[in-house]
Amino acid sequence: MSLFAIIAHDKDGGRAIRATARQAHLDYLADAGDRLKLAGPLRDAEEKPVGSLIVIDAASETAARLFAENDPYAQAGLFARVEIHPFAALLGRWARIED
Repeated sequence: MSLFAIIAHDKDGGRAIRATARQAHLDYLADAGDRLKLAGPLRDAEEKPVGSLIVIDAASETAARLFAENDPYAQAGLFARVEIHPFAALLGRWARIED
């Protein structure tokens, strides 16, 4: 398993979609269990949500992409674009330091 950062950028006018799909999104994240390391909204200068950041432990980038695609926010059409990057956690209680 490896860590991946999922960075999702909301499309313009996505606040209504976010509000409608929020509970399903939170339930989906909770169902990930210990694989989910970090999740939360990205915010603009006025503290309004503009995207999401999720760090997940997944078997591959393909598995991380499938997780992102099945997120209820994604299914509802909230995101303009989604980036997935391998993530190396160096510090934090769930970080694994490897030589």
